[in-house]
Amino acid sequence: MSINCLPWRAGKWLLPVLLVLTPASALADELNSGDTAWMIVATALVLFMTIPGLSLFYAGMVRSKNVLSVLMQCFAITGLMSILWAVYVYSLAFEDGGGLQPFIGGLSKAFLSGVTVDAMSGTIPETVFMTFQMTFAIITPALIVGAFAERMKFSAMLWFMAIWITIVYAPVCHWVWGGGWLGDHGVHDFAGGTVVHINAGVEGLVAAIVLGKRNGYPTTHMPPHNLGLTVVGASMLWVGWFGFNAGSQLAADGTAGMALAVTQLATAGAALAWMYAEWITHGKPSVLGIASGAVAGLVAITPASGSVGPMGAIAIGLFSGVGCFYAATRLKRAFGYDDTLDVFGVHAVGGIIGAVLTGIFCAQGLGGVGFGGDNTSIPEQLVAQIIGVVATILYSGIVSFIILKAVDAVIGLRVTEDEEAEGLDLAQHDERGYIL
Repeated sequence: MSINCLPWRAGKWLLPVLLVLTPASALADELNSGDTAWMIVATALVLFMTIPGLSLFYAGMVRSKNVLSVLMQCFAITGLMSILWAVYVYSLAFEDGGGLQPFIGGLSKAFLSGVTVDAMSGTIPETVFMTFQMTFAIITPALIVGAFAERMKFSAMLWFMAIWITIVYAPVCHWVWGGGWLGDHGVHDFAGGTVVHINAGVEGLVAAIVLGKRNGYPTTHMPPHNLGLTVVGASMLWVGWFGFNAGSQLAADGTAGMALAVTQLATAGAALAWMYAEWITHGKPSVLGIASGAVAGLVAITPASGSVGPMGAIAIGLFSGVGCFYAATRLKRAFGYDDTLDVFGVHAVGGIIGAVLTGIFCAQGLGGVGFGGDNTSIPEQLVAQIIGVVATILYSGIVSFIILKAVDAVIGLRVTEDEEAEGLDLAQHDERGYIL
């Protein structure tokens, strides 16, 4: 049959009319193969951030007798969070909570009920969205490991993380991304400044204080045992973070491209800022310093990555590099807490800097995309950002303290002095990272 036949010509004119008349919601639920392909890659990149990226970053910074314990904790968290996410945490974070909607979701998708092959989340399959968000729920508790490294019992860590993901991470995630009250206030948190980094960093500080200092800290020198591993891990984090930030657009479009660009620029700026701050302060730039600075920049640009332009990103990177350097050195010494791998100094402080500065650099006059919700000015957006920061700090800090105390009362949090001296590799896992 000729393509010039009457039915074909009628169809040619009818198709645009049907597209115009089709409800936007129906079009939004059509599968976009480009978006789907990108989101599958982004999901793999975010998982890559935890295993092996964060695992190696942390493993290189502890003493050699504890290298396997950190790797084991990150690996076990990856498995445990995956199962809990599928069973009920995904539903609590993203489903309609009815009367409790501003604060927590419901259980209608517990055990991934309704998450089928054909289920859609915008232009991508819901299975892809669910798994992408699962990788965020994996890396957030894994970040906390660095704060109590070298002294928490493995069993206590598993119990604590299972409870924490349920009553701290899920609600805060829902507040921002699941239709909760912070999202309604127009808080800009594109990829997890509050949900991931402030949340994890504050809990890290609380855990470090509740467990107490490592034996010998700060008088005994406890240098990183293998900075090569740390730099490799930091490099993997840098690469994986493109999935973290650009993937949070949930589409392969211009916003994802800008998120990619600003992530690179902020990270570069923070790495150099930390390097020069350390060079000026201590006389020499260190490998650990520039790697830590890069992570600080990645953290700070996370909430801003979908809202700011390139120059705003560079400014955020510079501020976070210097700010996190002083938090991880002078602030830590001034207050005397033993945050082993500077989870609070890098993730909480970096997340706070990024979240607050997002309220400034999101302004269209400064190259950003504009304000969130009903906010119409920088002061209004700053208030919204600060509310998000303060709410996360208070909720995460108080509830995490209660969880830690409860776990300590039931099974105990800390290994014995002899086990700590022997090292957690042997004491908790009966293995050695290195054969001497």
